[in-house]
Amino acid sequence: MVILAANNIYKKYGNVQVLQGIDLEICKGEITSIVGASGAGKSTLLHILGTLDQPDSGTVTLLNKPIHNTTPQKLAALRNQHLGFVFQFHNLLPEFTALENVCMPKFLLNNHTNNRAAIEQRATELLDLLEVSHRKTHKPSELSGGEQQRVAVARALMNQPDVILADEPSGNLDGQRASELHQLFFRLRKDFGQTFVIVTHNAELANMADRKIELKEGKILL
Repeated sequence: MVILAANNIYKKYGNVQVLQGIDLEICKGEITSIVGASGAGKSTLLHILGTLDQPDSGTVTLLNKPIHNTTPQKLAALRNQHLGFVFQFHNLLPEFTALENVCMPKFLLNNHTNNRAAIEQRATELLDLLEVSHRKTHKPSELSGGEQQRVAVARALMNQPDVILADEPSGNLDGQRASELHQLFFRLRKDFGQTFVIVTHNAELANMADRKIELKEGKILL
């Protein structure tokens, strides 16, 4: 089942053509890696798939519905409900605890905190699943790099997204922590059928994926 698709995507920044006619389909439960040299367009493609950026032309569909021709408010709601994000530098909010960071997507989805106890319970369960629940009262500055990324993954899972988009998720981790994070992705796919699209320079992770897509000069190499 195709849940996320890009059709004939073009994107230019200034005079630089970054993406040139990208066609891509992501199926439910699939782990797809996107590789290529720096400047090949990997992160740009990921950001367009995640509605964080707009294509100059072409369409992106999520669950068979076009997702770009809509208001910024509706795009933000769509991202929060259907997409999860994991970035290289985790992007946790420094003033909040690990638990509060994980709760944030659900708070935003509900636009209130009337169900705070239930939301915190789910967040705690996710932190426990990712083996960092013992650090839930700590702020990001008090966590190791690996712990921060696990909290970021828990946050990405909070609203049970259709797809998790990860941009160099292990790029800031040492070899052991990176390998642990990679194994975690595959465990989440096995246990929950989670779908991942991962931009990475890590050859181990790229080759573990169900499908590896290589970009060169804004095009998919066939």
